[in-house]
Amino acid sequence: MSNSYRQILRSSSIIGGASVINIAVGLLRMKAAALLLGPAGVGLIGLLQNMLGTAAGIAGLGVGNVGTRQIAEASASGDRQAVAATRRALFWLTLALAVLGALLFWLLRDELAVRVLGVGARGREVGWLALGVGLTVAAASQSALLNGMRRIADLARISIGSALLSTLAAVAAIWHWGERGILVFVLAAPAASFLLGHWYVAKLGRLHAPRSPLPALMAQWRAMLRLGAAFMFSGLMVNLGQLLVRTLIQREAGAEALGHFQAAWLISMTYLGFVLGAMGTDYYPRLTAAIRDPQAVNRLVNEQTEVALLLAGPAFLAMLALAPWIIGLLYSREFSEAVGILRWQVLGDVLKVAAWPLGFVILAAGDGRTFMLTESLAIGVFGLLVAWGLPVFGVMSAGLAFLAMNAFLLPLVHWLARRRTGFRWQAGVRRRLGMLLAASALVAAAGGWQPLVGAAVGVPVALAVGMHGLARLGHMAGLGGPVGRLAGFSRKVMMRIGVWRE
Repeated sequence: MSNSYRQILRSSSIIGGASVINIAVGLLRMKAAALLLGPAGVGLIGLLQNMLGTAAGIAGLGVGNVGTRQIAEASASGDRQAVAATRRALFWLTLALAVLGALLFWLLRDELAVRVLGVGARGREVGWLALGVGLTVAAASQSALLNGMRRIADLARISIGSALLSTLAAVAAIWHWGERGILVFVLAAPAASFLLGHWYVAKLGRLHAPRSPLPALMAQWRAMLRLGAAFMFSGLMVNLGQLLVRTLIQREAGAEALGHFQAAWLISMTYLGFVLGAMGTDYYPRLTAAIRDPQAVNRLVNEQTEVALLLAGPAFLAMLALAPWIIGLLYSREFSEAVGILRWQVLGDVLKVAAWPLGFVILAAGDGRTFMLTESLAIGVFGLLVAWGLPVFGVMSAGLAFLAMNAFLLPLVHWLARRRTGFRWQAGVRRRLGMLLAASALVAAAGGWQPLVGAAVGVPVALAVGMHGLARLGHMAGLGGPVGRLAGFSRKVMMRIGVWRE
């Protein structure tokens, strides 16, 4: 079992390390936007990014998600011809989807400008996002190929490199052109991801396999489109739900309120990527290979959930304790209203981390319809609660709705996993989740009452949870080296105060 935990930690350290750098660079990028453009500018960036992401999700037809699954399955079989056919099918299908998606978005640019931005005169600016749509679809295909072939280190390098390149271009654009540079700000990330993805895919070398016959390619295309359509629809519902929420906030509460929501959302989603990113790159392909063995699947889900909670717990608690200072550091004092939203979202993130490994069971099984319904129901709950809560709670309703959405999603995906594999959480995982939820609620309540009290309570709790998590990870994975020695030291401290037994 220690080998399995060690593999999870190894992947988490690679992708997590890349995510830390990506997070730092991304937050620096948004700090620059906050200082140079203010809340209204940050809100506009969020709208354009959401519009681009929604269009790319439709154009990509879920091929990125399905491509990872198909490549992982073919690689696990050891059939070189099957791998070659899957790679070729993925390339040609992605090329067609990227071109068609970009063209359709460009043709609809004026309509989108009116519907989303409320300003038809911005149609030309919106039209430039078509380039980002095509590049995003292509970059997703590149990531799917590298992910399915378990090229985790290459994915980490792409993540770091694209973050650095896009930040340099984005900050230079708004520094030089102000609000007119927002388009470059939004397009820089997909462009950098595509260029670096192309470089690393090219390093895989040419396919040394016979030419794939057309029937083999068509079989792959049918599989990709059949499953991908369901994944695309679910992704579309999520993106449209988020776009609807942002549009509602802008219209009902104003551009500055949208900027506050965007600030809290970015912090919440960005640091959460530290934990969830490793699941998509390592856990998903492993789960796909084991999906026909219920016992192996249940073991993997429990292991991944425990590691995710151990890694994320200290970050959640520190974020709740230091929310006002984090918002001020990463944005500015103008964003103080985002503090309350962030606290509610972090509470929702605790539930999201527990739900995420269970959701991958549906993905790995290729059950596109169930995945689509699950995601659609969850985002529907989010959108309806925001629409209902805005007149009552203002923009704070977005944070409350995010927590409610994840409180709805967690039992739903647990029930679905149990139906499919007989899944049950191990007692230790249930206990760890319950304790983290209780500690997070306590720190959030203390911080909401008095920020200094929240910090005084939350920081020591975060340190204690971090030390216990490190001791547990070191024990489970048999870590050596400096990290292993630090884990051993944490274990000794825990034993001395009576909260650890060998």
